[in-house]
Amino acid sequence: MNILTIVIFLPLVGALALLTLRKGSEKVVRMVALFSSVATFALSLPLFFGFDKTKGLYADGLGDLVQFEVNHPWIETLNIHFHLGLDGISLLLVMLTTFLTPLCIWASFGAIEKQVKGYYIAFLLLETGMIGVFASLDLVLFYVFWEAMLIPMYLLIGIWGGPNRVYAAVKFILYTLVGSLLMLVGIIWLYFNAVPGQHTFDLVTISH
Repeated sequence: MNILTIVIFLPLVGALALLTLRKGSEKVVRMVALFSSVATFALSLPLFFGFDKTKGLYADGLGDLVQFEVNHPWIETLNIHFHLGLDGISLLLVMLTTFLTPLCIWASFGAIEKQVKGYYIAFLLLETGMIGVFASLDLVLFYVFWEAMLIPMYLLIGIWGGPNRVYAAVKFILYTLVGSLLMLVGIIWLYFNAVPGQHTFDLVTISH
């Protein structure tokens, strides 16, 4: 399996592992969540150190910049692919995500006292969503990760936020809902118009 795919879905595996833990094992929950996030960061290091920085000097479109690429047919009738990869910018965003997540989880140990398991499940799901957004090279896949990221973020704000958390969560979901709908319209427009004579959601193809 491609290392980028493992980095994306390892936090999801950690979240599923947390589901198996019984109520009252908060300390174990915290440790499993921290271990999952640290392991994700450790596995992302080969992406950083293995990235060929010289390729950008001779780039002729996004396809020449993408590394650690994964591309498999997903919904063939609509030409939708499970297409992942990293360029120099998305690599740094992935590294920033995998680095900050264990720090945030560790910093929350003394602050989160209610519904501990749910909190860390949501946080790990959020990490998978964020990394998936940065690594997606298919617009539909990007949109799926984007929407999947919003759900745990809404829960984190609405359940474990500050005094005005419910108001903030509702405001957040309204803003993001409008933005997501506009983004979906843009994605559909690109599908029909970006490449003459071809319908595609592929960012590499669209960029040429």
